[in-house]
Amino acid sequence: MEILRHVVVYAHIVSFAVLFGSWLVEATGTRRSITRLMHIGMTFAAITGLALAAPWGIDGSLNYAKIGTKLVILLAIGALLGIGSARQRKTNAVPPALFWSIGALTLINAGIAVLWR
Repeated sequence: MEILRHVVVYAHIVSFAVLFGSWLVEATGTRRSITRLMHIGMTFAAITGLALAAPWGIDGSLNYAKIGTKLVILLAIGALLGIGSARQRKTNAVPPALFWSIGALTLINAGIAVLWR
């Protein structure tokens, strides 16, 4: 059971890498946009995060503060991706503050996943 939990943790970190990597590619380009890969990375981060929030039969102690903090940040990232996609379809551009917020929140959320015990 512990090996499965480690695999899910690995998938969680990889999903943040997909989200942040696709954001970074767009940030270094000339035209900053929201891509489908960002949505996929965020979706997998949410799914694997919810799987990690389930009790795995170990000692049953979960860090609810960490889970809640990461969930709120992930919901904010999802909202920013949705708003950015709608603005991109409407005006063919994403507001810079919105775009940079997505990258910053993703980096913060991945840092919380790795550093907060």
